[in-house]
Amino acid sequence: MGDVWQTETDVLVIGGGPAAAWAALHARAAGAEVVLVDKGYCGTSGATAPSGTGVWYVAPEAEARAKAKASREALGGHLADHRWMDRVLEQTYANMERLATEGRYPFPVDPVTGAQLRTGVQGPEYMRRMRAWVRRAGVRILDHSPALELLVDADSVVRGAAGFQRQLGRDYRIAAGAVVLASGGCAFLSGALGTNVNTGDGALMAAEVGARFSGMEFSNAYAIVAKGSTITKTAYYGYATFFHEDGSVLEGAGSQQGRSVIARALRSERVFAQLDRADAAVQERMRLGQPNFFLQFDRRGIDPFRDRFEVDMLAEGTVRGTGGIDVLDDECATSVPGLFAAGDAATRERICGGFTGGGSHNSAWAMSSGSWAGAGAARFALRGRPDAAGLRGTGRTGLRPSGGAAVDSAVVLEAARAELIPFEKNYLRHGDRVRPALAALDGIWESAVAGLGGDSAGDGRVRARQAAAITAVGRLMYASTLARTETRGMSKRADHPELDPAQRHHVLSGGVDAVWTGTAVAS
Repeated sequence: MGDVWQTETDVLVIGGGPAAAWAALHARAAGAEVVLVDKGYCGTSGATAPSGTGVWYVAPEAEARAKAKASREALGGHLADHRWMDRVLEQTYANMERLATEGRYPFPVDPVTGAQLRTGVQGPEYMRRMRAWVRRAGVRILDHSPALELLVDADSVVRGAAGFQRQLGRDYRIAAGAVVLASGGCAFLSGALGTNVNTGDGALMAAEVGARFSGMEFSNAYAIVAKGSTITKTAYYGYATFFHEDGSVLEGAGSQQGRSVIARALRSERVFAQLDRADAAVQERMRLGQPNFFLQFDRRGIDPFRDRFEVDMLAEGTVRGTGGIDVLDDECATSVPGLFAAGDAATRERICGGFTGGGSHNSAWAMSSGSWAGAGAARFALRGRPDAAGLRGTGRTGLRPSGGAAVDSAVVLEAARAELIPFEKNYLRHGDRVRPALAALDGIWESAVAGLGGDSAGDGRVRARQAAAITAVGRLMYASTLARTETRGMSKRADHPELDPAQRHHVLSGGVDAVWTGTAVAS
């Protein structure tokens, strides 16, 4: 492994998307020295950077905010917390003002009123500005430096992380007063745009130190895409009509309520779509709002408003789901001292319950939870830095195998994906299919514990940890799915198709070798 590069800081932020950037900014503003490590290049990696995204931005008017909170209450299974929703709306409103002034983001202007339009951002420009802002604030950014494990002190307080710097070919070890996990969700390497870095690494590291999770059953988001494409802009398919392979209309299919109809049809035939319900004005707004959505069609000579094109569905897991690491207080502290969580790595149930779409609530949660986690981590860290020599790594599977027989990370990954990607297992859920899938993942995990990783070179250990993380997330997800014996939010059970009022609670989970589940009362 060669020499290990070591350094110290007050707050270590793991991730490079919007939640990580806002966490770094707020930790720095609270007086902490901050280091940010990103698996990719901060500002270009992750699901936000290549996309246009809406933002849950609502003016501070009582009626408007009440309407905003009520809009998805039923969809989310009445699990959202109004106090948290109020906090996010307030923090998002403040952050968007700062983004316009301190972040220098060029919001478009209403030609009639002259007011800036702040209900969305273009991901490439947004994240370019955030990176520049973070650097101006004095945050040290380490790009292409995936974290592989958390470090803890003698009292099991999280005090840093160890990882690998890919471009320099060296291991690193960073001691810190506190850590913010803003590493994104897990999309199982499905191919959805920007999610190649979203492999659940943060979830695995959190589980290894004993963190609690919530809502992991709400991790089965699938997005509609043009066949062969990676661009998941499901909202645009609200203007589509869907067709069977023979050209007849696929009745009941839709981008919100009818995605399961599309999934069932795709099991036996090709499905086509046409954005034929968008008028000229809507078409213009769509092209302005998401130009890369149309690039795929333009290159193939397809007019999606007039031509039918084949569609598919890609898994987005916890990137568009709401489950994640549980947060215990207003500072987004986790159940493990010294560890804070933000963005897609953290549960979004507080504001979405069991359902969310793309952008909007997700982007508002990222900037709000990032702000709170960064500030909270700084307050925790400024009590004092740890003795770097006394820290120990907590990673095992993919790093320190317990057996002698080597297991290939590609084999583990494909075996796990075979249980997590198919519609009939993860989307069209039934206990008779979920139970065998979970049992298979348990077997994959046992094999990975025994032989995955070991003395692999740096990139090999990164791949091994990704395979382990995807498997770990899948086990938490399916265990939580089986614990919720009803249909609520996006977790729909064919064997339990009705909503059960007695199950208006959060499903908690955790564990690494032995996964456990429990419940907590919803607010």
